[in-house]
Amino acid sequence: MKLNEIADNPGARKNRLRIGRGIGSGMGKTGGRGGKGQTARSGVRIKGFEGGQMPLHRRLPKRGFNNIFALKLNEVNIGQVQAAIDAGTLEKGADVDSAVLVNVGILRRAKDGVKLLGGGELRAKVNFTVYGASKSAIVAVEKAGGSVKIIAPPKEAKEPRGKNVLRQLEEAKGGKPAAKAAAEGDEAPAKAPKAKAEKPKADKAPSDKKPKA
Repeated sequence: MKLNEIADNPGARKNRLRIGRGIGSGMGKTGGRGGKGQTARSGVRIKGFEGGQMPLHRRLPKRGFNNIFALKLNEVNIGQVQAAIDAGTLEKGADVDSAVLVNVGILRRAKDGVKLLGGGELRAKVNFTVYGASKSAIVAVEKAGGSVKIIAPPKEAKEPRGKNVLRQLEEAKGGKPAAKAAAEGDEAPAKAPKAKAEKPKADKAPSDKKPKA
């Protein structure tokens, strides 16, 4: 270490930006002050403005959507776990979750969880705790003597739209839904058939017509 080698931490002292030194410097001509008016006019198109007509990015159709609630899951095949066991980085009979998979190098990061898939072959007993798993993966793990614990919440069965509408109508009228009433043991009162009101027969007036001879 010499006196001329002593320096401050990198980035502590920054060089002053020298403006107005040619367009190649990135700060030439107007020197960061912009132009006059709409960049001094003559055919500019700021942010896609096309003189009032419908701009191109609004004329093109939309396709698909982005699900903001979607989870980012890591997909792991049982063959990858068996390869880690064969390499000695993972013990037989171990309890495996996303943190363990990151530690042994199968995953780079945990993300929102792990989905276990049935690709490859598993010969060792392993107990998995994962967000989800395919049917083939569960069968292969249980065949090898292990277990799979699913931590994802179960999906609720959606009620058919027609039954849902009828249930909402019953609740609006103040009555219990049919399914709830059946669960509580309440039987719906049987509706008595409506009696038809008989109309009184009018007495026939004597006709003036004479019988034909």
